Parts: sequence; structure tokens; C-alpha cells
Amino acid sequence: MLPPMEITVSTMANHAVSVQDEIVAQMPHAIWRGDRMGTYRTAATPSGFPALDAELPNQGWPRSVLIELLLQQPGSGEMQLLRPALAAIAQRRRIALIQPPHLPHAATWRSWGLPLEHLLWLDTERTADALWAAEQILRNGCCGALVLWQAHVRSAALRRLHLAAQSAETHCWLIRPLAEAQDASPAPLRLGVRPACAGVELTLIKRRGPQNHQAFFLPLASMPAASAATPAATSAATSAPIPPPRHALLDQCAPAAASTRNLATVLV
Repeated sequence: MLPPMEITVSTMANHAVSVQDEIVAQMPHAIWRGDRMGTYRTAATPSGFPALDAELPNQGWPRSVLIELLLQQPGSGEMQLLRPALAAIAQRRRIALIQPPHLPHAATWRSWGLPLEHLLWLDTERTADALWAAEQILRNGCCGALVLWQAHVRSAALRRLHLAAQSAETHCWLIRPLAEAQDASPAPLRLGVRPACAGVELTLIKRRGPQNHQAFFLPLASMPAASAATPAATSAATSAPIPPPRHALLDQCAPAAASTRNLATVLV
């Protein structure tokens, strides 16, 4: 038989372990083990790509979290990557685009199923104005998603943006150059994005979960708009013979090539 003192110490140790397990169970978003996938206190929006959801905490893009997308170059497929989530969010709430590198293309956004009346585009002249606008949108909670483009952000500004994202029920993506991956950031979720043939190459730079620095390919197949034709009508149209053209060929000089400086680059 053990002495009474040893029985008391053993009982207290078991009670402490049970209390610890109870606290961990009540706060899964605040405490996580390094060998397990972490969770967040808010629900996540599926990314639309099962392979990516399997690598993200909460199986999707979390709200109230600062998410960094670090690009090798603009136009690496970042908008196609966010397209399914933005399309789902835009059905209920507005989406804010702050200081994008190119003009948003209205026709493309409409074809993606994003209502134009839910699109808010802000083009600022200074970095400080863009960060101030982003913080105000997050603290106000007027938008369901915020996408902010910035080349260089100071550590203090990153911390303020991180705190503002935590206080809002908003999806917040910060798009920066891939070279910024070597610098520390308070963002709990950081992904590197590189262009690849018919998709993107993603690297999990930082997440709440086991480390996985192995890059993986994510196909971004284009999803055309749904056709109003029925399958029978489509089959009949495909099998119908093509009538001969009712016009004659006409020699015409090719128009002069348009100067690139007269064409505005668009964001698609």
C-alpha cells in the first residue's frame, strides 16, 4: 500500500492532466500541437480545390485571419486561385480590391458569377492610404472579402493589419512579392505562388500545422460559363452540316498594330 502522501500527489497530477485536456478541447483554435493541423475560431470558405483544402487548417480559407499570397510575379494565377471563394462570398457580401496592379475587367468578373454591384475597387496613390483603407474596411465589417496588393509593408503596418483582420468576420488576402517570404510576418497563413503550365505551383511557407515545404502543383482549369442549350440541342448542332459561306474573299490591308501604351492592362 502506498503512503497517503503519494496517493495525494498522484491524484493531483491526474486532475491536472484532465483539466489541461479539457482546456485544450474548449480552445482548439488557440492551442494546437506541432504535429497536428491547427484550427481557427471561425468557419472557413472552401477554396474550390480539394488538394488545397487538405493542406489548409479548417479545410479552406479562414475568416478573421491575415492570409499572405506571395507571388513570383503579378499574374501568376492568383485571381484564378481565389476565384471559387470570391464567387461564393460575392453572392452575399461585397468584395473590396485595394490597389490592384491592373484595372479590374468587368466582363470577366461577371462571367465568373461575381455581381458587379458587390465589387468595390479602391485605387490609392500612397501605400499609407491603401493600408488605412484596408484597416477601416476590416474594422467596419462592411465587406465579406478584402484583397490588398502591396509591394513593401513595414512590420508595424503588418501587425495592425493582422489585428484588424482578427476583429472582423472578413476574408483578408494580402498579395506581396515572393521575395518577402524571407522576412518575418505575423500572418498565420502564408503561401508562395509560382506560375506553372495550366496551373500554379504552391508552397506552404507558414501555417498552423506540421511543416510541409514541398511545393505541389494545383491545376487551374478554366471553367467556361454554363450554356443555356440543352444536351439534345447541343448534340444536334454539333452533327448538323456547316452551310457554305455566303460571302466572297476580299483583299484588305491589315490594320496598323495598336500601341501598347494606348491599351489599359486589366485584372482577370
